Amino acid sequence: MHATKNTLSGNIRAKVIAILQQHLADTLDLGSQLKQAHWNVKGPSFIALHELFDKIAEENEEYVDMIAERIAQFGGKPEGTLRMAGKRTELKEYPANADSGEDHVAAVAKALAAYGDLARKAIDQTDELGDAGTADLFTQISRGIDKSLWFVEAHQQAES
Repeated sequence: MHATKNTLSGNIRAKVIAILQQHLADTLDLGSQLKQAHWNVKGPSFIALHELFDKIAEENEEYVDMIAERIAQFGGKPEGTLRMAGKRTELKEYPANADSGEDHVAAVAKALAAYGDLARKAIDQTDELGDAGTADLFTQISRGIDKSLWFVEAHQQAES
């Protein structure tokens, strides 16, 4: 770790950096899955889903930056290449055979739900370490992911 005058102990910062590094990998993986859906969606809802997946991917980029910058703020070195993320991610592989809008909606919903669960766990982990700032960062991400999941799942719900 690089030196910093941050008042959290080096031990706490190291533990938080490890959590953040994991979530940086997961967030980068989620972003690549969103772009996979964006590029490959087909069917009658093409334009709506194409634009939705792109909007969520753009929001995800903000999460990537927030997480990486938090790592740097604590004296860490963000590990953000695709290869680094691929070795570390906890998300399941995106289905290569997804073609239809329904396929991509199901895959994206599954990825968003899994990522949201990981974000909620990180809230608790960083809160227990006494880092309310990072817990708040994960709370912000969790709220955004929950909203994105709602938008995606609306495409799976039948009209009343």
